[in-house]
Amino acid sequence: MSNVPELFGSNVFNENVMKERLPKAVYKALKKTIQSGNPLDPSLAESVAVAMKDWAIQKGVTHYTHWFQPLTGFTAEKHDSFIEPTEGGNVIMEFSGRNLIQGEPDASSFPSGGLRSTFEARGYTAWDPTSYAFIKDNTLCIPTTFCSYGGEVLDKKIPLLRSMEAINRQALRILRLFGNTEATHVSTTVGPEQEYFLIDAEMFKQREDLRFTGRTLFGAMPPKGQELEDHYFGAIRPRVISFMQDLDEELWKLGILAKTRHNEVAPAQHELATIYSTTNNATDNNQLVMEMMKKVAARHGLTCLLHEKPFDGVNGSGKHNNWSMATDLGENLLEPGKTPRENMQFLTYLTAIIKAVDDYQDLMRISVASAGNDHRLGANEAPPAIVSVFIGDELEAVIESLANDEKYTEQGNDYLDFGVRAMPKLPKDSTDRNRTSPFAFTGNKFEFRMLGSGFSLACPNIILNAIVADTLCVFADELEAVSPAEFDEALNKLLKTQLQAHKRIIFNGNNYAPEWVDEAERRGLLNLKSTPEALPHYMDAKNVAMFARQGIYSRKEMQARVESIMEEYHKVLHIEALTMLDMAQTEILPAVLTYSHELADCLLAKKQIAGISCTAEEKLLTKISECSDGLAQNIADLQALLNDCDSPNSEAKAMYYHDKVLPKMNELRAVADQLEGLCAAKYWPFPTYSQLLFY
Repeated sequence: MSNVPELFGSNVFNENVMKERLPKAVYKALKKTIQSGNPLDPSLAESVAVAMKDWAIQKGVTHYTHWFQPLTGFTAEKHDSFIEPTEGGNVIMEFSGRNLIQGEPDASSFPSGGLRSTFEARGYTAWDPTSYAFIKDNTLCIPTTFCSYGGEVLDKKIPLLRSMEAINRQALRILRLFGNTEATHVSTTVGPEQEYFLIDAEMFKQREDLRFTGRTLFGAMPPKGQELEDHYFGAIRPRVISFMQDLDEELWKLGILAKTRHNEVAPAQHELATIYSTTNNATDNNQLVMEMMKKVAARHGLTCLLHEKPFDGVNGSGKHNNWSMATDLGENLLEPGKTPRENMQFLTYLTAIIKAVDDYQDLMRISVASAGNDHRLGANEAPPAIVSVFIGDELEAVIESLANDEKYTEQGNDYLDFGVRAMPKLPKDSTDRNRTSPFAFTGNKFEFRMLGSGFSLACPNIILNAIVADTLCVFADELEAVSPAEFDEALNKLLKTQLQAHKRIIFNGNNYAPEWVDEAERRGLLNLKSTPEALPHYMDAKNVAMFARQGIYSRKEMQARVESIMEEYHKVLHIEALTMLDMAQTEILPAVLTYSHELADCLLAKKQIAGISCTAEEKLLTKISECSDGLAQNIADLQALLNDCDSPNSEAKAMYYHDKVLPKMNELRAVADQLEGLCAAKYWPFPTYSQLLFY
């Protein structure tokens, strides 16, 4: 492996490169923009463009692209070369400030949720100077925002940047109330933990469902799954560790802080965690992480699966969003300190977050809504669809004392004693991660655990930033209205009132327990189990008003996102249903009938020989025939359901696919999986779970 410090960021136009190549005044202005979000003088773009081009060309780059994140949840890029014609039939390599600042990709084929007309093909990409440009596939990639010809927002980056500005404004107001006049900027930070599966690429090619949908639509459980818990943190196989080493190198070149790698719970499942960065950069970087995982896996004869539930019966894959707030001076605003009961600034931010999550449970659930994630949420591998907050016993005692005007006795240091003299005593942490909680406080950050593996970080963090910003605004409005002499009393009253009103959202127990569902209902918490059930709440009046107050979305932009997600939901299920029909009709049924024919020939041959028992063959053939008939009937039923769905309304269509099509898909799968257990292995037409998970 190369020298890591030299390798790290070698393909990134980062601060070191800027400092070396830009005029001093330009470098200072650009650095200020990156650190605080201050507007950059457009006249400086020319100097930045020339420096970027020269740096990239020296690394063998010939093209550039405006790299953006449309509503698909993936990234998009259109490549243009640096060449410009000159007299005599020659060319020169040019890249202007205008090229850097703005591009014009075709917007007609990107989802818009009705924000633009089909004939309005032109779109605009605009440079985001707060994200570093980088080199990928010998192309200079410039992170950009994306909007339509009419200026409507068609991407995930613009709302994310808006949400970051909103929480910066409101968090600073609270800091000023506590006498902090030195901090000039507050950023939200994210450290994502990315789960994924690796399977053999040749087996992947043999599964139509994996190729078209990213998940197995058929598959009986093998004799062994994850019951022995022997895969989690286990020794990493040579083929996988080779992939991980290559992946780390590629990510380090891109300046991505890949830190932790390990086996996850399910067989063939793994995890990569990166160190915290600002939410905007973390979102960009995570998109690159997912892309690089797939590319590097292919080099090793593997395929990386990022679907939330690629295999039924074993754990699916999530993406944990570790979220916090920090000032430009390095202060973590969610650090409770040694005496959290006396840390009123921390308790103010904590209370605001608790209130925000309670008031906007629906938005938190919607931020992770998708057809794929619906399979995962609520299983004993992920948080349920019920949103709640875990804060740990110590902090719960702190806020109970605050809410009830009771004296709180600080807990003394506690140590873990292993009973072995040679081992050091370790200080006992007062918090636990509580892997069952959707939104858990873990020392100095919150871990939002409901995201699906393939999700963009943008939407959950847009909503998290927005709801906390709005709540901080409510707090600041109330506290700014009192005199300095009245501040302490007003603050105590505010926190007490809000904690009493919103403590229902706090739950430190087992979120997997069936009893929690009943308890949550008694508390009045929402249980939005599916995407079609959750999404209509997006347009509730309180949500529309909140996004408008914070300048994140207009009502029109919100409606477009609902339409886009609903459309994606029923399209995903439609593709899955068609894939199931194709596999069942052209692969499974022919294979089973071929095996049945051989069984029938065997049975007939035995019957022609007197005295030989045929009980086993008769029972097996009868069972296979019954299941084959059931398979054929379910195929016909599913096809009929697809033919009957003609609603032009996306919400109605999504509900139809959820209520009618999905249950029939599950019935078809159940029969096919039963046939897999009856059919001779050599006849089964594609790799089984045993082969895929234990390759």
